[in-house]
Amino acid sequence: MVKFAPLSVPWERRMQTFVVLQWVFSFLALAQICTVVFIGLLFTRFWIFSILYATWWYLDRDKPRQGGRRIEASRRWVIWKYMKDYFPVSLVKTVELDPSRNYLAGFHPHGVLAAGAFTNLCTESTGFSSLFPGIRPHLMMLNLWFWAPFFRDYIMSGGLVSADKESAAHILNRKGGGSLLAIIVGGAQEALDARPGAYRLLLRNRKGFVRLALMHGAALVPIFSFGENDLFDQVDNSPGSWLRRTQNRLQKIMRVSLPLFHGRGVFQYSFGLMPYRQPITTVVGAPIEVQKTPRPSQEEVDNLHQRYMKELSNLFEAHKLKYNVPSDQHLEFC
Repeated sequence: MVKFAPLSVPWERRMQTFVVLQWVFSFLALAQICTVVFIGLLFTRFWIFSILYATWWYLDRDKPRQGGRRIEASRRWVIWKYMKDYFPVSLVKTVELDPSRNYLAGFHPHGVLAAGAFTNLCTESTGFSSLFPGIRPHLMMLNLWFWAPFFRDYIMSGGLVSADKESAAHILNRKGGGSLLAIIVGGAQEALDARPGAYRLLLRNRKGFVRLALMHGAALVPIFSFGENDLFDQVDNSPGSWLRRTQNRLQKIMRVSLPLFHGRGVFQYSFGLMPYRQPITTVVGAPIEVQKTPRPSQEEVDNLHQRYMKELSNLFEAHKLKYNVPSDQHLEFC
């Protein structure tokens, strides 16, 4: 039985739904549409616009690896407040972050669409700059998205940068400090495990971010986003199933995962691609001090990685009861 939304929904909630709808659309289809428009214009009388943009694109091609192009006005658009209130999303500070330092943050979990990471780090709707004055957040995103014309400029405006070593070095070596580079460590593959009640993180063998922290002397900051996995249901794809094997194979080829997720609709609550209205609380933990080691040994990487997993677990255990996580639930690293 389909459960329809009532006709008397307040305009505030309608605006929240509309804004989240456009964000889901942007995440799933905007890059492809921008590419089609760019190519299509070449075969019309407006071809000059694509040529001019292509010239700009070529001259600007290294920008995603050089800190991107944050636009504060874009990060402070009023629409992001409606997105924040839809779930709602909140950001929790546990300690101060020294603005004279640079930080590398591990963000967990990925979830299906990384709504918590985007809302907290790519917009000012939850007040990141007020909570952490003097700190400029950046979030890494797969390089392939920066090859989509027009879309690349849109995502850079929020503080997204390409996921490669050159990009990390540019931000983490910034003189004067005040930069926080966030990496969703589990990445696209972890999205395949995102479902309500899941606390399984792809972290045990992911040590590249730890090596980066050592190479640049950036303090490691664990971040856990409670509720991130509760936004969508997902078709059963348990490890070893034919669906999971297919998804893993496609993810290796395409570099993006294809979770078969579903949530609610715009005018009804039974099915669709809209996320459920479930609260997301993103908790920023205390930084782990890191000694700069330009050429860290594997032992040094392993030791820091073990400490990071311990601190992330401690962060989860210290806050889980506040956010309706059962007392016997613990993080599972794989």
